[in-house]
Amino acid sequence: MTKYREILRLHSQGISQRKIALSCACSRNTVSKIILRAEELGIAWPLEKELTDGELRQRLFAESAQVSRRKQPDYEYIHKEMAKSGVTLSLLWNEYCEQCRLSQEVPLMYSQFCHYYQQYTLKSNATMRIQRKPGEQIEVDWAGQTASTIDRDLAKSSSCMYLSACSPTATTPT
Repeated sequence: MTKYREILRLHSQGISQRKIALSCACSRNTVSKIILRAEELGIAWPLEKELTDGELRQRLFAESAQVSRRKQPDYEYIHKEMAKSGVTLSLLWNEYCEQCRLSQEVPLMYSQFCHYYQQYTLKSNATMRIQRKPGEQIEVDWAGQTASTIDRDLAKSSSCMYLSACSPTATTPT
C-alpha cells in the first residue's frame, strides 16, 4: 500500500521526489501525483493525528474510488453448482453472462469472475488435509462419472470408477 502520510512528511522536509520514491518503495509518478493532489486540496504536513492512511487516500483520490457498475454473481449458488458433476466455472460464467444480458447489466470478465469466486471459497474454507507419506494409503473418489469398457470377445460391457481397476467383474460400491 502506498504510504501517503510518509510521502507528505518527507516532501515537507524538502527531500526530492526521487529519494521519496526510493524510501517509500513506489514510483516517482506516484509521489508526484500525491504531492500535486495534496497541494490542489490544500493538504499539508503536519496532518491530524487521528487521520489514517486510508482516510488520507480517500480525501486525496475520492473520485477515483468508484464503485463498479458490473453485476456481482451469486457466489453461494455458484459454489453449490460447482459441487455437481460435470459443472465448470466456464459453464457457470456463460450462464451468468446470459443472465446479465437478459437483465441488461454489465457482467464481470471471466478472470474477475474466477478471482472473486476464489476469494469467496477462501472465506468458506472447508478442506480436510490428511498428513501421510506418499504411497502409504490410497483413496478413491466414488463421486462423478464412471468409465466403461467393452470386452469384444465376450460382447460384454462393464463400468468402473477408474481405468486401472476395469475388468468384466469390477463392481462399484452401492
